[in-house]
Amino acid sequence: MSRALRVLTAAALLAPLAACGSSGSADSGKPAAKAAGFPYTVTNCGVRTTYDAPPERAVTMNQHATEVMLELGLKDRLAGTAYLDDKVLPKYEKAYDSVPVLAKEYPSYEKLLAANPDFVYGGYASAFLAGDGRSRSALAKSGIKSRLNIEGCAKRAVSMDDVYREVREVGSTFGVRERADRWVSGAKRELAATEKKAKGGKPASVFVYDSGDKTAFTLGGRGIGNDIVERAGGRNVFADVDKSFGDASWEKVVERKPEVIVILDYGATTVAQKKRRLLDDPVLADVPAIRNKRFAVLPLSDAVTGVRAPEAVKKLAAQL
Repeated sequence: MSRALRVLTAAALLAPLAACGSSGSADSGKPAAKAAGFPYTVTNCGVRTTYDAPPERAVTMNQHATEVMLELGLKDRLAGTAYLDDKVLPKYEKAYDSVPVLAKEYPSYEKLLAANPDFVYGGYASAFLAGDGRSRSALAKSGIKSRLNIEGCAKRAVSMDDVYREVREVGSTFGVRERADRWVSGAKRELAATEKKAKGGKPASVFVYDSGDKTAFTLGGRGIGNDIVERAGGRNVFADVDKSFGDASWEKVVERKPEVIVILDYGATTVAQKKRRLLDDPVLADVPAIRNKRFAVLPLSDAVTGVRAPEAVKKLAAQL
């Protein structure tokens, strides 16, 4: 083959590759345009991250992280999901069913890596436990960026403003800030209408029962759940527990005389079983909520920092 023919053949082979690999920058001499809003830098739970472009293969760990993504219309960016506390909302079911479920609870580090993510979004701090090999620093070493829900690292009481911040920062990370802003505007309007109706009455004293036999695992004062109870017209009797959730003695439950018990619905133990456990405990017989059988119910996913929080205020207010 002549030298001229070899050159022409090589050029013919390279032409399609050049066409596929460029977006006009080779002809114009200009670099490819960046997505609007990028680079975007955010500090989340002490980790400062710069995104040059929106993540394309995200994995969500925990239901409220998944639902934030689905609310923002980002199902096509999800390479996988894990760990449901209860059922996803009906409006998310179709989108959720299209996403690969990596594990019933948390996937192993190897299984997580097998999904080839460029971003991992955890709802609880347990999503990034170093002992399980899934720490944020370990992910960073593998070139994977990450985010932890604000409540997972809060050093102060979380409020509805943190819900708005969570949604807005996720929206900015994925280049859909306008969608996030629209959701926040709608949530604020809904919340204002609910609070207006709930205003005026004396707050009902509320004990939130998550689980527990020897002690009561309950809602503390640091999580969004406490803010939800207050906005719904209640007063959390364990607001002085400086955690999102924590243990309290049954003696303290009796001493604080809650008028309403809110049962968190999730997992293998049903609401009916939890209610029966409380009603059958002779220690609790004189608690006003037990004596008057005043119960309310919220799914666990309603009581964490996610897109359900504003609607949870409305649901609880109606029960209180």
